[in-house]
Amino acid sequence: MTTAAPDRQTEQTRQGREGQREAPGESRSRELRIRRRELAAFLRSRRERITPEQVGLPRGPRRRTPGLRREEVAQLSAVGVTWYTWIEQARATHVSAQVLDAMARALLMDRAERAHLFALAGTADPRSEAECTVAAKSAIKIVERLAPYPASLQNARYDLLAVNRPFAQLFGDPAELPPADRNCLWLLTASERWKRDFLDRDEMLRDLIAKYRAAMAEHVAEPAWQRLLRASREFRELWDRHEVAPMSPHVKRYRHPRVGLVRLEHRNMWLAPHAPAQRVVAYVPADEESEERLERLAEPSRV
Repeated sequence: MTTAAPDRQTEQTRQGREGQREAPGESRSRELRIRRRELAAFLRSRRERITPEQVGLPRGPRRRTPGLRREEVAQLSAVGVTWYTWIEQARATHVSAQVLDAMARALLMDRAERAHLFALAGTADPRSEAECTVAAKSAIKIVERLAPYPASLQNARYDLLAVNRPFAQLFGDPAELPPADRNCLWLLTASERWKRDFLDRDEMLRDLIAKYRAAMAEHVAEPAWQRLLRASREFRELWDRHEVAPMSPHVKRYRHPRVGLVRLEHRNMWLAPHAPAQRVVAYVPADEESEERLERLAEPSRV
């Protein structure tokens, strides 16, 4: 008597189940369950590492819990004990940004921990836009060393975080503008100089808005991203087309009042894959004539 046939049948049944495709709804539900479990485990680990003394609470004589108790975190966060318990038990289906912010503060999370918390919850951090406007010294040095080619440091929102001298000479110095106006989309919409001197301005604006929409998918609830939607009626009309476009190298024509037409190829170098995502944008001459005109533009600054 042999048992090979049942074994083969069991193996075939297993392979058949593994070969079945998971329905989209089932896949999404499984992802949400995993996220809730990871969020719960992360909160427990953060709670257990914080001592009562760190947050101004008395330790008490009979404390057996490592770190804080659940009710203490709930108290510090101004959240109901039952609701916080559900979050730690992976039973909460949705946690609001306000609750996440309160828990992050109560558990003394640093920037990386806070970003991880919001990512696990699948919720946009309302405070993240402020972090994206800070330029690292090393990134600024890269931008400066790209001279004599114009270069800028931008975030995913197209804010101009830093520029080098050739950029300021060619396009104007963003430091002369209010901080809120140092944005490529805003300048293409509102700056008379940019609207006049970028010869492909209309095409650029449409393309940039399409790229902005693609990037904004992960930031739809953040006020800083929403602000640009009120830039102008023209911006809104283009936005309502719902066009999206990827990042790609491209050549743009710019007419400088002193040296004339310059054709530049825009090249992007991302410095980080996640928020706060920043990139160096280099403007490389597309032909010898444009390179010669950039050199002429830099001549007054030579010693």
